[in-house]
Amino acid sequence: MSAVAAALSANVAPESAQQAVGYPSLFLLVLIGALVPVVPTGALVSSAAVVAWHRTPSSPFGLLLVFATAAAAAFSGDVALYWLGRRGMGSKNGSRWLEAIRRRAPEERLAQAQRRLAEHEVTVLVLSRLVPAGRIPVMLACLLARMPLRGFVRGNVPACVAWAVTYQLIGVLGGAVFAEPWQGVALAVALTVLVSAAPSVWRRVSGRPRRERARSAGRTEAERTG
Repeated sequence: MSAVAAALSANVAPESAQQAVGYPSLFLLVLIGALVPVVPTGALVSSAAVVAWHRTPSSPFGLLLVFATAAAAAFSGDVALYWLGRRGMGSKNGSRWLEAIRRRAPEERLAQAQRRLAEHEVTVLVLSRLVPAGRIPVMLACLLARMPLRGFVRGNVPACVAWAVTYQLIGVLGGAVFAEPWQGVALAVALTVLVSAAPSVWRRVSGRPRRERARSAGRTEAERTG
């Protein structure tokens, strides 16, 4: 993330040289993040959008480049990962890629993704890109449902577009609020972390009362039978 922001915002090189380094770097990092879901790609896009906003505040060209780069990289990574997963499903001994996807998809979330995918295919793919940690369970559900690559591509196009727009808007917000690019980057990163952590926190908070009720019901039942 910092490498992309530095490459895009450095003043020691001409703007054309910055673009020649920055945008390919952004593409590569988002692509890697799509293939190996540990890179904070949303924060990368937001940070790049902050820098583009400050560099060309009167022109949308820089933001359009960030959007096109991020969407194309996310799409390429998703399609490559899905293609590898399909190959793994069809191979005799499976695939390390497929096993890696399985390890990152809790059984409960996978079952939920499969149910929703059967009802709303394209909508689920779009939402899976926007909901933190939602992409892998849905992709695995698509693999287990034997969705053709063409069908996945058709749903993944609007998903990647919506994802790129969302995180770019976070970056634009950070760039508009603060006068210094680094301040906008800090705000954008904080917002992306907050967005990423919110679903997990909500599941823990909402799940605690259910666990307490289940334990209470279990104790009551034990007392009755005892």
